[in-house]
Amino acid sequence: MLRIDPAQWGQTPEDLRSLALSAPHIRTRERALALLDIAQGGCATQVALRTGRRAQTVMGWVHAYNERGPEALAFRRTGGRPPFAPGSRSASARRCARPSAVPPLRQ
Repeated sequence: MLRIDPAQWGQTPEDLRSLALSAPHIRTRERALALLDIAQGGCATQVALRTGRRAQTVMGWVHAYNERGPEALAFRRTGGRPPFAPGSRSASARRCARPSAVPPLRQ
């Protein structure tokens, strides 16, 4: 069974709770909350089932936290197109005509 040792990083489970409530990114909050559950005796597999994540993903969060500390929980964008960025629509979507403001006549 995987364990988390927040004391190794000068933290308590309450510090994980405050990170889960105040982190700027939702994925960072999700990771902190999952680790809080595990620190309080939860199982990584059960946490994964409740959160809709794969067990390997949650276990990866545990290993990363144990190796690198709380900064390992911070979400970092790793690539791809930024969400909702101007010009992020595909080329085929940009070529499509805009919808008409006047609805078509029905006969």
